[in-house]
Amino acid sequence: MVPLSWYVVLGVLLFVIGAAGVLLRRNILVVLMSLELLLNSVNINFIAFGAFHDDFRGRIFAIFVIAITAAEVAIALGILVALVRNKATLKVDEVTMLKG
Repeated sequence: MVPLSWYVVLGVLLFVIGAAGVLLRRNILVVLMSLELLLNSVNINFIAFGAFHDDFRGRIFAIFVIAITAAEVAIALGILVALVRNKATLKVDEVTMLKG
């Protein structure tokens, strides 16, 4: 059996890598992948703590996060397709179309 602390350390490492990707990268696709990494690290911790406490609610929360993430990705990719049609760039700094 793998100790709970290993799952927590893995979740923290993935969260830090994802947060660094969101804050430091300028490509929209890389930022979206970093957001996915953030959410998956939270899922790891939900499932690990649920299994540690012998409770199924951690798995249920993880399923909800996965469903919300799927919806977020579908909407974000639709916005990206529309953005690439109007501007031929995926850099965050160069996209100012949505400003009011």
